[in-house]
Amino acid sequence: MKRKLKHRCLLCQHTIRQMSIHQLSFSLAFLDWRLPTSGSPSPFSGFFLAMAFDRYVAICNPLRHSAILTHSEIRGMGLAIVLRGTALLSPHPFLLRWLPYCRTNIISHTYCEFMALIKIACAETRIHRAYSLIVAFLTGGVDFILIICSYVLILHTVFHLPSKNARLKTLGTCGSHVCIILVSYTPAFFSFLTHRFGHWVAPQVHIFVANIYLLVPPMVNPIIYGVRTKNIQDRFLKFFIFSKPLN
Repeated sequence: MKRKLKHRCLLCQHTIRQMSIHQLSFSLAFLDWRLPTSGSPSPFSGFFLAMAFDRYVAICNPLRHSAILTHSEIRGMGLAIVLRGTALLSPHPFLLRWLPYCRTNIISHTYCEFMALIKIACAETRIHRAYSLIVAFLTGGVDFILIICSYVLILHTVFHLPSKNARLKTLGTCGSHVCIILVSYTPAFFSFLTHRFGHWVAPQVHIFVANIYLLVPPMVNPIIYGVRTKNIQDRFLKFFIFSKPLN
């Protein structure tokens, strides 16, 4: 009995050793790929669009803001954004899983980005690249165009206000949202374009910007909105005033 158990254990160990590095590394890459994209601007750019629509209604049609953006409408928009991102981005890991990787299992990136994995595949990837391009346009691209259109209408309304103070106060309500959009979209567009067209860009620059695109927006988001909140400002002022040494 002991011999049989020992033989089975040795057989299991031999089987595990014989498993290809590709299979193990791909499972880890699959997990690593799912985690970064869950926070990228591409699937969640719809929330930026929803916030832009909220600013548009608040500035261009303030008397009907509560009637247009009811709780049910807000829930519906949030659900539609999540479902759209899930439906468009879910095929990505399966497209990667079906590709053969026979050259190397090392990518010149700090995380398993879709295009970085596409580049090391030893098969035709034209369809995968086209699908990725279409998804990027249907999420980040369309949302960005609609955000620009909403701010064009907002600026048209603001510049027709009678007083300068009213114009500045109205534009001030959009400042945080504009900062978040710039911080999120600038590195995202740079990373997206350089992966496909920017072969002249140094890999170190590309990796650095891709890391900024992944890490910086979620870090600065609460800071940008927090500094404009009066309660937080008062707490910070009290903290720095009381922490000063007495002469």
